[in-house]
This record gives sequence, structure tokens and C-alpha cells, in this order.
Amino acid sequence: MALVFAGVCSHAPGIVGRAEQAEPAAKKRLYDAFDDLRLQLEASKPDVLIVVAAEHFANFFMNNMPSFAMGMADYYEGPIENPDWLGIERTRIPGNRSLSERLISKVMERSDVSYAEEWKFDHGIMVPLHFLTPNYDLPVIPANINCQGPPLAPLHRAWKFGQALGEAAEAVSERVALIGTGGISHWPATPDSGKINEEWDRQFLDQWSRCDKEAMLSYSDAESYLEAGQGAFEIRTFVAISGATEGKLGTVHFYEPIPIFAVGCTTATVNL
Repeated sequence: MALVFAGVCSHAPGIVGRAEQAEPAAKKRLYDAFDDLRLQLEASKPDVLIVVAAEHFANFFMNNMPSFAMGMADYYEGPIENPDWLGIERTRIPGNRSLSERLISKVMERSDVSYAEEWKFDHGIMVPLHFLTPNYDLPVIPANINCQGPPLAPLHRAWKFGQALGEAAEAVSERVALIGTGGISHWPATPDSGKINEEWDRQFLDQWSRCDKEAMLSYSDAESYLEAGQGAFEIRTFVAISGATEGKLGTVHFYEPIPIFAVGCTTATVNL
């Protein structure tokens, strides 16, 4: 069964944790966009949702930092952060160990990938799930890309990891949905937190929507760091979705810089 849904969205913790501090109209526009993304996901009737997220030192650290990892468990728990800080209560999220193992085995044919049978979800996964699967009733498989501790896998390897995920989805009988979540420009946990490079964001989203592989893979981490902050390393999650859906155009449904959320907030889907 081919992918039945693919898209990308933001995951900044402030989207939920500082929601009451946002300008009400801006918050409503973003929340409405997430609602629309949820409806599109639900309409695809997936059996499982793979969430391609970025590492935040929640499960992996510098003593063991895989470039790519996937979860292989019957269930997961999250958030690992303080629920009062994040604004999301701790809960148990269903997984699918059998399907995870089949997908991981297929991904391994093309891309090196680690796997973990224990995984605590942080905001990078819990914020999207809060909006997209609010009842936490859709099985989830986490897929992690190291966007935190250099050396980082080059962008072309993130693309190949995405290709491997796409091919794995084609090889199983279940209906697979795929969401990438990260960046785009942001400077988390720095004095520049709240700064957003809107021009840089819109350029990248334009390239993403056209599935312009050459342009997306041309970014260097050094340039991204200077122009879009260390949070921009998370474009790897968006690149992976493009790799999984190579040649397909995307639609950006929402983009707006919301400084209190410390990121240019985004929702977008691939036209499968």
C-alpha cells in the first residue's frame, strides 16, 4: 500500500505551552490550520502515522547519537517534559511493534537506521499529536533525525532516509501516513529566541512545495546557522518527507511568523 498522506508541520513547544500569550487572532489562524491538517489526515484513513521528528536530547545524547532512528514498540509515553510547562498531559500513545519491525527491516535495505524499543516522546512529537490525533487513538511510529549534535548527517542522506521510508510504506499492506515536523528558522534556547527569518523560511517552503531537490540539498549547516539559527538544522525532517514523495508537489496551507511561539509556524501537505 502506498503512502496515503504526507505533510509537514511545526512543533515548537510554545505553540501549546505559551498559547495564552499569543495574539488571539494569530493563535486562531494557526489552530485552524492544524484543524484542517487533522481533517486531511483523518480523511486519508491511515492505519499508522510515522512522525519524522528532530532530536532534542530527550532520548539520545552525545554518548549515543544515531543519525537516524525509529521506534519499535507496542506503545510510547509522553511528553517527557513537564506537562505544566508544555501544556500537554502525560499519556500513553499506541504503537505497532510488528509493523515497525517490517518497516525498519525495509528501510535498512537502503539506509542505515537504529531502532529503539523504549521511547519517551518530547514536544517534537507530542505537539503535532496534540493537534493531529487528539484522542491518541492512531498508532504512531517515531522516526528520529539527529538535528542537534554535530556532526549531522548531510542533507542528501536525510533525503535518502526519506526515500527509504517511502519505499517501506509501499512494501506493507497497511495504509501509512507520514508527517515531518521541525523548524524552519528559529533560535531556541538562545538570547535570539523569538527571532524569525521570514524571507529565508518562505524561500525554503517554496523550494519544498516544488520538490526542488537540488535547491533543498544545497543548504550548508554553516549558512543555515548564520541565517536561520541552529533550529534550522531541522529542515532535515522536511527534506525527508520530500525524499519519501520524490517528484510530488506540495501545498503550503499556512505560514506565519509568531514570535511568542519562537518559530515561523507552518502546515503543509504533499499532493499524493
